[in-house]
Amino acid sequence: MKIVKINALWCSGCLYMKKVWKEVLNIYPDLEIEEYDLDMDEEMAKSYNPGDTLPVAIFYKGDTEYKRLCGEHNKDEIIDIIKECI
Repeated sequence: MKIVKINALWCSGCLYMKKVWKEVLNIYPDLEIEEYDLDMDEEMAKSYNPGDTLPVAIFYKGDTEYKRLCGEHNKDEIIDIIKECI
């Protein structure tokens, strides 16, 4: 499974989610994650249509987008989606 994360340095929710994702990666260290900064990787980030609420995490099941989380979420919500995708 692949996860695309879109963040920004100025985004307080993105800073909070770094801690949450660190906890998730302790449980699932082999996740394939692509991470883009909305400002520094503008073209690539915008190609995923992130919308207005950051951070964005896009979960893929195979090559198809399965679910998209916008804003702050807890570890359990993320883990539930990962379990659905694998």
